[in-house]
Amino acid sequence: MRWIRRNVVVVAGLLTLAYMILPNLVVMVFSFNKPKGRFNYAWQTFSLDAWKDPCGVADLCGALTLSFQIAVWATIGATVLGTMIAFALVRYRFRARGAINSLIFLPMAMPEVVMAASLLTLFLNMGAELGFWTVLIAHIMFCLSFVVTAVKARVMSMDPKLEEAARDLYAGPVQTFVRVTLPIAAPGIAAGALLAFALSFDDFIITNFNAGSSVTFPMFVWGSAQRGTPVQINVIGTAMFAVAVLMVIGGQLVSNRRKKAATP
Repeated sequence: MRWIRRNVVVVAGLLTLAYMILPNLVVMVFSFNKPKGRFNYAWQTFSLDAWKDPCGVADLCGALTLSFQIAVWATIGATVLGTMIAFALVRYRFRARGAINSLIFLPMAMPEVVMAASLLTLFLNMGAELGFWTVLIAHIMFCLSFVVTAVKARVMSMDPKLEEAARDLYAGPVQTFVRVTLPIAAPGIAAGALLAFALSFDDFIITNFNAGSSVTFPMFVWGSAQRGTPVQINVIGTAMFAVAVLMVIGGQLVSNRRKKAATP
């Protein structure tokens, strides 16, 4: 009992981590499967065929490319706009500031299906053709709130004395922002950008309402599941998981090196 009391937090954390990773491990294992028939739900034989030809399923790589393009542009748009909004909300006092702060959280609290239907109504009333651009606008809109929240938290924790010191040393507004403010805010901006990319790339509900004839990777996966899930989907999922893990490990290593270099 003493051991359990001392390590209950560690055990709970490891169990939670295992619960989160288990679906990814299943996807990884079944990316090496050679199923009999259309469905990849039961293990049959180990095979590398799907890894040798990840684009072997028609339109899969086209849908993946479209999702990547939308995610990249949505990340850029949401990060630029969200960063400016976050700085404006933290650094300036203006009328309706409180109301805007509340509205920023609305897309995060609103069910996705409600936002999807609202955006679809807006696009149809404007006579817009559903496709790449409507999906991009929709993704920037719902990613914006997450970027603002991440950057705002970082900007609020910044010490204004550092910028005052830069101005005392005759740095202009642009120099102060580029050399002092932006580097300090960079972790929050990077966190918001990564979150926006993940949300955009993974989104299905809002995309499905506003995509028209365009098919993104999540829509392709959903459509394939109705007919039989090809092994190549597991291959793509495993590759994405591996890239994400490597990025996290790389970021941690860089952070540890910086800490060691800063330690006297």
